[in-house]
Amino acid sequence: MAPSLLQSAVAGGAAVISLTAAAYFYRCSLCSVGRRRAVGIIPARFQSSRFEGKPLAHILGKPMIQRTWEQAVQATALEAVVVATDDERIADCCRGFGATVVMTSQSCENGTVRCSEALGKLKTKYNIVVNIQGDEPLIDPAIIDGVVLALQRAPDAVYSTAVTALKPEDALDTNRVKCVTDQNGYAIYFSRGLVPHNKKGTVNTRFPYLLHLGIQCYDAKFLAVYANMKPTPLQLQEDLEQLKVLENGYKMKVIKVDHDAHGVDTPEDLAKIEALMQSHHIL
Repeated sequence: MAPSLLQSAVAGGAAVISLTAAAYFYRCSLCSVGRRRAVGIIPARFQSSRFEGKPLAHILGKPMIQRTWEQAVQATALEAVVVATDDERIADCCRGFGATVVMTSQSCENGTVRCSEALGKLKTKYNIVVNIQGDEPLIDPAIIDGVVLALQRAPDAVYSTAVTALKPEDALDTNRVKCVTDQNGYAIYFSRGLVPHNKKGTVNTRFPYLLHLGIQCYDAKFLAVYANMKPTPLQLQEDLEQLKVLENGYKMKVIKVDHDAHGVDTPEDLAKIEALMQSHHIL
């Protein structure tokens, strides 16, 4: 893992922990040394309201799902990387470039449920699962290593993720999710709006706002709990699934990394990614 990439941990957490969560933390503290085996799962679906067929969209001659997989397999913390999908078109594409594919049901309502189902179908048992967003074709393998290490070192957490500095021009973009953290390395809140906000209602160019990167890392036992959690008010209001982790009193470790986020949300983003790759001579 590149030490220059991972910087001082920032974080935050829910102030009140439910009895269920507390019991889980206790069990984790007894077995956290066993969080050794990690698998990366890339959930992929063809249907999308904003960008149908996104995983198969080509970026400089390669499907986006392939570029994401090629980055993920470079992570040294992962024993394996698999693609979880319900679409044969995506499955055939992935098998074509050498990826392991796990077929999941069409009823999976989101990537988390798809990861949970795929994990249950794997023959090897893993302690940590990294949900790698398939629309991050330039994901840094060191970030994957970083979230795995963060969860291994935080026995009271069941989830870890990463943030980076928010660009001023992205401050009011609701597709760019913001994060606030406490001083102990745990998440406090995520929002599509600008947080923290100020009385003037303006962007403070001197404040170190944080941009949430899509990567999610779970304790494997917690993933089954998470996938079956009922929706929560804040989650539904913000349309951010990770908020139900905090609303249910669980702790989430956050690391800050130096990463220029380039997720693909719309077809227009493809040209931006290609231009960036060409400028950096990435083939």
